Amino acid sequence: MPYYYVLLNFALLTTTNLYYKMLYNTMNTLFSAIQLAEYLNLKPVTIRRKAKKGEIPSIKVGNRIRFDKQQIDRWLLQRSNGRPVHILVVDDEPLVGELFKESLNENIYQVTTTLSSLEALELVSNKHFDIIFLDLLMRELDGAELFQRIRQTDNRVPIAIITGYPDSELMRRAMEHGPFTVMKKPFNSEDILDTLRSFNQGIAVAE
Repeated sequence: MPYYYVLLNFALLTTTNLYYKMLYNTMNTLFSAIQLAEYLNLKPVTIRRKAKKGEIPSIKVGNRIRFDKQQIDRWLLQRSNGRPVHILVVDDEPLVGELFKESLNENIYQVTTTLSSLEALELVSNKHFDIIFLDLLMRELDGAELFQRIRQTDNRVPIAIITGYPDSELMRRAMEHGPFTVMKKPFNSEDILDTLRSFNQGIAVAE
């Protein structure tokens, strides 16, 4: 076989393999209406209706409607009138704030971090935040007291308490001042995104 035929066959094989690899990776991120309904805790009929109206981002694969997970996640987190989601992270471990900033797209989120619970109170008093993450164990004010004071300033902002001690006395004290989400340490970027999605999905796809 001539050498250029060998090169041609190799190129075709490489292109075909690349195509199927890309197709496989793409298909792995796609949800059916039933899968998306489970993901968002909704009924499949609601998903189909919203997709038909263009209220949920969807794509056509052949004759079927599918939903890209990354598009859905971005859509959920951009429902605040197209503006960035303002997030406050209160933790005296600098690496925690850095993880939030590294994990979140700066075009979608504006992340403010502070190592001080007292500074956090000042920030909340002077600026509106869409979501607040606060550590349970802090040096100046512990998470329970900080949670209570934030609630006195803003009783509607969603709050997640970060802790490695979900069964502690501090956690019990925090629960006396209202509902919140718990994010257990250690956590990673996916845990952050899951928590943000849980905050936003109820608002974004509410009936």
